Amino acid sequence: MLTVYLLRHGETFWNADGNRYCGATDIGLTDKGVEQAHGAARLLSGLAFDAIYSSPLQRAFRTAQIASGKPEVVVADERLTEASFGDWEGKTREEFIAEKPELWDNWCASPDDTRAGGCGETAMEVVNRVDDFFQDIRQKHDGQTVLVVAHNAVNRFYMAWKLGMPLKNYRRLMQDNSTITVFTLDEENEFSLLKLNCR
Repeated sequence: MLTVYLLRHGETFWNADGNRYCGATDIGLTDKGVEQAHGAARLLSGLAFDAIYSSPLQRAFRTAQIASGKPEVVVADERLTEASFGDWEGKTREEFIAEKPELWDNWCASPDDTRAGGCGETAMEVVNRVDDFFQDIRQKHDGQTVLVVAHNAVNRFYMAWKLGMPLKNYRRLMQDNSTITVFTLDEENEFSLLKLNCR
């Protein structure tokens, strides 16, 4: 069985600016985001991780370095990159809904096969690459504990799918900046959620 401590990155400059969608755009951490990562490090300080993985985007990779206390051993994996939100990136929800309300309605009704922002990823494309990552590390780290630092949408899509929820309900799972979620994957790749959105 694999035990995963799943962390969302700290606050970014776009999070702080009206919660603009970052998506695959590489946005850095604010000072608050750095402090949030240090807060996660304090929570994780008594744990020993067999491996540390992160999205290659700087906001996640830097959070992983701080939170783990081992900046030199963090492994970046492209499959953990945040969902591409297409033309929505850099805009607030209010801004892009005003531009194309029908696209937002389609996304809310069926993100499985609707391209975010018109030209980004579908939710199932995200799920497929993230699930591929977790299947790989379950085999590689069977019986071990790993830290994984990624993003709001990829984390929630993956968890919603593993819990059997319709992907359109992914926003019902909360994961604030630098909060910790814990789950296990057994030999059959069955998912058990142990903790969600902890500080």
